[in-house]
Amino acid sequence: MKTVRFIVAAALALCASAVAAQAYPTKPIRIVVPFAPGGTSDVLARLYAPKIQEGLGQPVIVDNKPGASGNIGAELVAKSPPDGYTIVLMDVGNLVITPSVMPNLPFDIVKDFAPVTIIMYSPHLLAVNPSVPAGSVAELVKYAKANPGKLNYGTTGLGSAPHLAGALFAQGQGVSWVDIPGKGGADSILHVISGQADVLFNGMVATLPHAKSGKLKLLAVSSDKRVAGIPDTPTVAEATGMRDFKTGTYQGVLASAGTPPAGRRTAVRRVRARVRPPRRQRAARRARRRTDAEHAGAIRRLDEERVGKVGQGGQAGQPQDPVAA
Repeated sequence: MKTVRFIVAAALALCASAVAAQAYPTKPIRIVVPFAPGGTSDVLARLYAPKIQEGLGQPVIVDNKPGASGNIGAELVAKSPPDGYTIVLMDVGNLVITPSVMPNLPFDIVKDFAPVTIIMYSPHLLAVNPSVPAGSVAELVKYAKANPGKLNYGTTGLGSAPHLAGALFAQGQGVSWVDIPGKGGADSILHVISGQADVLFNGMVATLPHAKSGKLKLLAVSSDKRVAGIPDTPTVAEATGMRDFKTGTYQGVLASAGTPPAGRRTAVRRVRARVRPPRRQRAARRARRRTDAEHAGAIRRLDEERVGKVGQGGQAGQPQDPVAA
């Protein structure tokens, strides 16, 4: 699998220059997932960990540290030694959104992390509990307007990318609903399946299986174009007329600040050359020309703009609990 080879090389690169005089790794590597098991980050970490372990010859442990919209696990990695043995795999969009709603974070997203790589972008799926009387986005909006405050939407916590997506959607469509925060994508899915929440925006990797099984009713995808695997599912933009609506999860790997960049960049470039497909979309080609730090910066600017839009229009959803710990 191309992405697995990419991640293996990124892991190998973490301390290539820091430990040039000694072998790396010489002990187990911990991948911190700052959300509960079953979400997008967790699924990816558990998919890649065995292959990374095979490539490195050392145990690779997936360690779930959920709470505070991913900030508990992120803080753990931010304060870890810069030796490449403790890394975090998460939706990096959360790190650039949460400072806007949690100004007293115990870490600095710019100073305390060293970006390793962006693994993938996965759009959010807009889905509802099957009992919600809406078979399309238009019907959902109509029902929400006719029943203000009745619908709850499940998120991965205050300041998370799904929280922002739901707030942007509600603001743009003039509806109101209540945020039900969880400890990760799996939590928010369970909240909707069980009926504790009614609607969600959540990563496609973790959400689509439940839609295919009938436990969730799929209404739209948050990408700018329809997704090949679900061609009959409209985008939020085409279903609502919100032309700029594009949200999703940018899954990435980060280490603590001080992990030398030279080795990381060299190995990542080398693997990209090996796994680059013969035909590339324009957006993918432009993205690969950037360094990972530049890519993360682009995500940060985009999300800051979106947070600003929500702030200017007021809060679209009020959380019942300010921190999902």
